[in-house]
Amino acid sequence: MIREDDLLEKLRAGDDTAFATLVETYHGRLVRLARSIVASREVAEEVVQDTWLAAVRGIGRFEGRSSLRTWLFHICLNRARTTAGKEGRSSPVDPQGPAADAAWFSGDGSWTSPVEPWPDLVDDRVTAAALAERAKRVIEQLPAPQQQVVILRDVEGLSSTEVCNLLAITEANQRVLLHRGRTRIRSALNSRLGGG
Repeated sequence: MIREDDLLEKLRAGDDTAFATLVETYHGRLVRLARSIVASREVAEEVVQDTWLAAVRGIGRFEGRSSLRTWLFHICLNRARTTAGKEGRSSPVDPQGPAADAAWFSGDGSWTSPVEPWPDLVDDRVTAAALAERAKRVIEQLPAPQQQVVILRDVEGLSSTEVCNLLAITEANQRVLLHRGRTRIRSALNSRLGGG
């Protein structure tokens, strides 16, 4: 994997291979993030195309105050919100949903007791693949604010602070959204496993 500093230098020099590497690495992730805001996958693809254009145009002004990944997510979120506003579909506030069991999570949003790794939890890889697909479908069905936080925190691995900055939400709101999203995912997987 190419280091971010090297990739950034090549991008600023107009290296097409570096741009192809960037697209290959982040395109699917950006589509998934955009899809949590806009009405369809087709519109999400358009948002991501706009994101790539903005990134190419703005790479010379990128100051490196955040990671390249966070910068791309920020551009994508802004484009998606603008598009969603034009579509009349925007959900800035989390609708009421089941509250998370506070005992499951620590103050920073991490699990209080570690989640068992999937290979240890599920003996059959076919079952594991079905559970992974189920988790993906549940994430896609979460309310947009929960979906965005879960994608950014649990799928993309951004820190709590990065997510709060990207989504312009408070730390407390981020924790609530993350807990509610994780609760729904955990419930769906528990019901699939026959657990409680």
